[in-house]
Amino acid sequence: MEKNILKNLKKNKQRKGSSIFLLLFAILFAVVVGDAFMSHDEKTVVNPDGVIVASGPVELSFSDVLRRAPDIKTMKIRGDDATGLLNDGTKYHAVMTYNPELLEKFSNGGTAVSIDTSKGWIDYLGTWVPILMGILFIWWIFRAMRGGAGGIGRSLLGQNPTKIVTGKPKTTFKDVAGIDSEKQELIEVVNFLRDKSKFAAVGARVPRGILLSGEPGSGKTLLARAIAGEANVPFFAASGSDFSGIIVGLGVAKIKEIFEMAKRNAPCLLFIDEIDAIGQRRSQNSFNDQDREQTLNQLLIEMDGFSNETGIIVIGATNRPDMLDPALLRPGRFDRQVYIDLPDMNGRREILELHAKKIKMEKDINLGDVARGTTGFSGADLENLLNEAALHTVRVGHKMVAQDDMEEARDKLMMGPRKIRKMRPQDIKLTAYHEAGHAFVGTIYSDITDPIHKATIIPRGRALGMVQHLPIDDKVSMSIDEVRANLAIEMAGRASEEVFFGPDKITTGAEADIAMATRLARRSITTAGMSEKIGMVAINQVQSFGTRVPLETASEKTAEIVDAEIKQWTDKAYRDAMHIITKNKATVKKLAEELLKRETLTGEEIKEIVSGKSDKKKTAKKKTVAKK
Repeated sequence: MEKNILKNLKKNKQRKGSSIFLLLFAILFAVVVGDAFMSHDEKTVVNPDGVIVASGPVELSFSDVLRRAPDIKTMKIRGDDATGLLNDGTKYHAVMTYNPELLEKFSNGGTAVSIDTSKGWIDYLGTWVPILMGILFIWWIFRAMRGGAGGIGRSLLGQNPTKIVTGKPKTTFKDVAGIDSEKQELIEVVNFLRDKSKFAAVGARVPRGILLSGEPGSGKTLLARAIAGEANVPFFAASGSDFSGIIVGLGVAKIKEIFEMAKRNAPCLLFIDEIDAIGQRRSQNSFNDQDREQTLNQLLIEMDGFSNETGIIVIGATNRPDMLDPALLRPGRFDRQVYIDLPDMNGRREILELHAKKIKMEKDINLGDVARGTTGFSGADLENLLNEAALHTVRVGHKMVAQDDMEEARDKLMMGPRKIRKMRPQDIKLTAYHEAGHAFVGTIYSDITDPIHKATIIPRGRALGMVQHLPIDDKVSMSIDEVRANLAIEMAGRASEEVFFGPDKITTGAEADIAMATRLARRSITTAGMSEKIGMVAINQVQSFGTRVPLETASEKTAEIVDAEIKQWTDKAYRDAMHIITKNKATVKKLAEELLKRETLTGEEIKEIVSGKSDKKKTAKKKTVAKK
């Protein structure tokens, strides 16, 4: 209670000092501005005869003064202001620059000229106000420095506090799914926070700092909270941007503040999110960013300054570990670096099952199929997928999330929302044949590539249609046969357009397919060593801010060979697709016609059409009807 009272008294004193300082400044400013806006406008009075008699000074321009020089009786010069009386007793005011020769002419013409060199109180204010303001500012600084260690920084912290999240989180490892190997890496930290005597008995030193890195949404912050919740210790969280400000030295004071708070509550967990905001690599040319470097230096000192016995473990999170300063990553500071990968298929299923507990879903939903179709999704993406499915359920008026809602949500996130656009019949027909080409060639290579999930001609985002493949399992590599098969599938859309409509009717709809095939061919040739002409040599192509940079570690001759090899691969894939579609033209036409009728075909329906089972079913139905 007493500490709180003292803190309140200190805050009140600081507020009073700041209020007095602002009040004095406001008074001085009002006086100066008020005098500047004092008007010299003429005040007029009308006598009983209707004649206007001036009761205030008349404003004369410089030309009026020259023209009415014989009528001027007296003239008093003060700075750039001229005041006096006219021969009829009227007061006047004029603005004119001091000119001895002109004043001498007025004097020779009978005007009584006088020059006032005395100083008024406004002049004294202009001289003394800056001096008084400087003295008050220096007094304010010394008054803040009397507060002890931290000096002016402590006073500024009160005006710009760091956003620190405190408390004991309820999140545990049960609330984190899909990253089992990463959790195993951090079990030691939990055991240390629970009971450090076991480590001390062996002489082991637990990491002082742990750096979590990975793609956005992979669960870095959630994992840090789970560690604190699992160990049941205080959790202090702040963002790296909270330690930067426009006032130099403020970041250093904030670093001291949060570490002092952590020491008072040890054992505890100190989490700094987006640590790259203050931990960027230092350079010799960063003269304009000295405050950030000072903040980084203070962080390095604090992390290396406390001993293992304090029980403080610092966890940093970043999406760009390559930007961090090497001094921050050395042993003794961030001893352990844990990279959180995007979840694999089993991990995605576990994440979906975890978040699905909060949503009303139908029992026949297969989350395994959803996990198969969301390769590359992070934990945050999967949570958003379920939320989009729930929103779509409400939008269409259902009470529980169905499989169709999940499909719609996935397609929306991957391809964009449905586009309601009026398309010409010929464009719809061409899109159907384009997607039919993809689907048929994909079915031909189904034993090598991922099976087809569905084909549709419903526009989404920038795409007029799509053929979606679902992987059976997570792949870490591709064989050269699979690469060539995927290239043929990508080229099959354009090949189908040419086969059915002629070379003069091909469209720009294959733009994305050609780009995908080119990237796959280039990566296979330049980094995977799959080209006989190039050999097993890594030739990386650097992309810098969207601009294309010449091939790295390669001569101009090698770059030309790479470009020629890529063209040879894509041309061969196009010829293969043309050959397959031309040979099976009737089947591809059936696929296109069914797409035009139903807009969407599932993978099973595509297989039935290609194998001819759908025709057998129709024939069987006709025979049954005939017998009846």
